[in-house]
Amino acid sequence: MTGIVLQARLDSKRLPRKALLPLGSKPMIVRVMEALRQVRSEQYILACPKDCVDTFAPLAQEAAFLLCAGSKEDVLSRYCDAIRLYHLDRIIRATGDNPFVFADAAFAINAQALDLGADYAGYSALPYGAGVESVAAEALLCAEREAVLASDREHVCPYLYRHPQRFLVHRPLAPVCWQAPHLRVTVDTAEDYTQAQKLYAALPSDLQQRYRGELIIEALTAGTACF
Repeated sequence: MTGIVLQARLDSKRLPRKALLPLGSKPMIVRVMEALRQVRSEQYILACPKDCVDTFAPLAQEAAFLLCAGSKEDVLSRYCDAIRLYHLDRIIRATGDNPFVFADAAFAINAQALDLGADYAGYSALPYGAGVESVAAEALLCAEREAVLASDREHVCPYLYRHPQRFLVHRPLAPVCWQAPHLRVTVDTAEDYTQAQKLYAALPSDLQQRYRGELIIEALTAGTACF
């Protein structure tokens, strides 16, 4: 079973409680979940620290996401908790900083990962904040058992792609229509948030269209002069 697992928290140092900042008429974390609901999957799960459950639970329910609470700092173990709780064979990893995930690219990279039997798959050359990672559950469980570096546990997947001799790693260049590595669509700072508000307003209202990669790049590129 494949599950989209979205990590989110509230205590960002550069932009505190950014997950709850409005994007349009809803909190940003709901917009992230709306984007991910456009990616075909069997389960949709929000994985958050235990101290965020009361805040995130109604938002997850609104977006038809399940909830999994785990460690705040050991994000790798939080993902593995979701794997065990929901009996997942593969996860599509996403983060709450990224309200403009390319749903079409997410579907495509996961399909490639399944075809290849890849332990890890992720496109390169997408705009920063537009992509997801497709990861075999057993590979993450292995990383949980073996990884000792704090960076491996906080950032979830580095243990896998730092050991390509042990894991089948697939990191292809994204198709040309999605390539724009010079662009940024993540929300990490107040400046990012201001740009995200403008970009959200510039995109079509239809959700299936809103999260198509080419349209996001087109809107961002067209608005560069005023963003």
